[in-house]
Amino acid sequence: MVLKCIAIDDEPLALRLVSEYISRFPALQLVKTFDDAISGAEFLKTKPVDLLFIDINMPDITGIDLVRSLPVKPIVIFTTAYKNFAYEGFELEALDYILKPIDFKRFEKAVEKAIDYYRYKNKTTNEPTEESLYVYSEYRMVKIELSTIEYIESMEDYIKIHLTNAKTVLTLMPLKKVLEKLPADKFQRIHRSYIVPVNKIRSIQNRKVKLTDIELPVSESYQDFIRNWMKFR
Repeated sequence: MVLKCIAIDDEPLALRLVSEYISRFPALQLVKTFDDAISGAEFLKTKPVDLLFIDINMPDITGIDLVRSLPVKPIVIFTTAYKNFAYEGFELEALDYILKPIDFKRFEKAVEKAIDYYRYKNKTTNEPTEESLYVYSEYRMVKIELSTIEYIESMEDYIKIHLTNAKTVLTLMPLKKVLEKLPADKFQRIHRSYIVPVNKIRSIQNRKVKLTDIELPVSESYQDFIRNWMKFR
């Protein structure tokens, strides 16, 4: 597996540094570099890539506007000297953004995430069942191991994913959409507001599901779940 990538940055030193860092990863193939956003945008219209490293502040068009204009978006890692573009990156679902000056360890972490996410997005049907979930939270793509999920709670337009050790991840996504991303044999919706991992159910009584540390209600429309669960116990 090799990810084809390009780098766009109007700062020659930064572009050379990103190119040199990319060359250290056998799983990355640097197809081309661009020192202006317009040339990079024209290239991407006819030659899509898997991964894009792009500066945000550029004189012709910004990296944000370039990515927004792409009909087919690659995995995007923004590089920037400014912290105040995080929300725009969130809107475009950028995988990560790295602050300049770019440290190699930080760059390596972003690349490893990109490779992992590429595998996740391009898995074939005959591959083993996925054991992780990716969601966008705190302006970055976050990987969540399915085994750490205690339950998932709807909060209007957001969902809160409750994890082991009392950790939580908040992401902008309807409950229905996250359910589609989860293996049906491992996660069940029990209420308009809750999804639970089947293997963490301790008991069901009086239309309530007892998990490790909490009880959650089961709504009338999901009573079939209770009957099916009880049938195999």
